[in-house]
Amino acid sequence: MKNSLYLAAGAAALFVCTAAYADDYTPSKAGSWIVDLRGTGVLPANTDAIKTAAGADTGLKTHISDSYVPTLGITYFITDHISTELVLGTSHHKIKAVGPGVDLEVRDAWVLPPILTVQYRPAPASRLNPYLGAGLNYMWFYAGSGKNGFSVKVPNGVGYAVQGGADIALKGPWTLNVDVKKVFFETDAKVNGGALYSHVHLDPIVASVGIGRKF
Repeated sequence: MKNSLYLAAGAAALFVCTAAYADDYTPSKAGSWIVDLRGTGVLPANTDAIKTAAGADTGLKTHISDSYVPTLGITYFITDHISTELVLGTSHHKIKAVGPGVDLEVRDAWVLPPILTVQYRPAPASRLNPYLGAGLNYMWFYAGSGKNGFSVKVPNGVGYAVQGGADIALKGPWTLNVDVKKVFFETDAKVNGGALYSHVHLDPIVASVGIGRKF
């Protein structure tokens, strides 16, 4: 439900700004930069079983909370049609064990997940400038602590991402950005030194809407 509401809000913003655009806009081309300030939802998957060290299923699953944060997007046009994007931000998540009659927080964690993608843009000079991209991300878990007597270790690692989005030119150098990424990342979370573990597929959807400026 949250995913749908977030994307609907982005679509509404896109519609309003498209309907009210000005003809005076700065087209994108090789050598252009776009710097965006975005509102971003980081929406992890939550379907992984928690098992004992011997591999027995406990009947519990991991649940990782959504997070809504500001992020910074930096885009550089290598050519008119090829650009790179770096997204920077940090999100906070609660990690729970859930199951029949159980809803227990075991850790909170801050995550720094920079994402670097290469994008193809079929119409860079147009007011509506869509793109598709793919690239890598690094999941770095920091700060946070165990809860309710649990110690949980979540290793850092590299994942990959695919994306689709658009920059919509507003007046002059200003743009509206709408972007959706799917990040694929999995890791082995260990509870209490490995007494319990879960092979976690975080695989978040990262959905953003923001305002940018071209340089």
